[in-house]
Amino acid sequence: MKHKVQLLADRFNTIISVWENVECISLNEAALGDTLDPYFAVIFDVFYRDSIPNPEERCKMFGNDISAFETSHQGTKDRFLVGNKPIRMEYKSIEKIDTLVTIVDKKLESLWFIKDSGTYSYYRLAHGTILFSRTGWIDTIRQRLSVLGDDFWLQMRQIYQSKMEHLLNDLGAAFFQQDDFNYLISASLFIKTACLTLFCINHCFEPSHRAYYKQALSLPILPPAFHTHLDTFIRFDAEITRERQYSLAQLIAKDIVAL
Repeated sequence: MKHKVQLLADRFNTIISVWENVECISLNEAALGDTLDPYFAVIFDVFYRDSIPNPEERCKMFGNDISAFETSHQGTKDRFLVGNKPIRMEYKSIEKIDTLVTIVDKKLESLWFIKDSGTYSYYRLAHGTILFSRTGWIDTIRQRLSVLGDDFWLQMRQIYQSKMEHLLNDLGAAFFQQDDFNYLISASLFIKTACLTLFCINHCFEPSHRAYYKQALSLPILPPAFHTHLDTFIRFDAEITRERQYSLAQLIAKDIVAL
């Protein structure tokens, strides 16, 4: 972690950890990259019981040097700057987190509840850098997420694989109709859902969109030609015609279904 980022992490950890209802504070991996990267942000997940200070109180607590403070409509997210460093705070009720984790490890009949939101929230629970833990609650959550059964991953695969096949049909329809707008939408959703299916096959939670490409290519179980097909599919190149791209999508889907 860069020195300036460590100082910010320590600063806000010290401020927030004294709030009596805060159970855990974690730092998102977006803070671990180059501070000059346009994607860079210092993102904190703050897990709490019952309630936390309101936005006005939080703004005052964070210091006089913050600027451009704004909060979401429900007050569950704050955004502001410290100098030129973007800071994001996301406040999450542990009661809701417990419910979400119970769905994936004990109540698979309720998977429909998360099928549209994906597994990124679980990824953040499992991979954030823990800055503060009051009781060890986060350790219990991570243990539960580390031993999810095959039934969970199989059902999630089936959900995303079905979506992938549906989007492939949409892509084909847009191609034959020369519908550029829906072709672009279908192509982006298709490749995302193809990667989601591969994450499930490999028993991995999906990362942030920024990390999709790198992490998808590093999965241990992949179709033999996936690297080449993916690189060609996403290229903005006049040589990659819509016809060729659609053919590649068909190959990608076929190879994933065969795994």
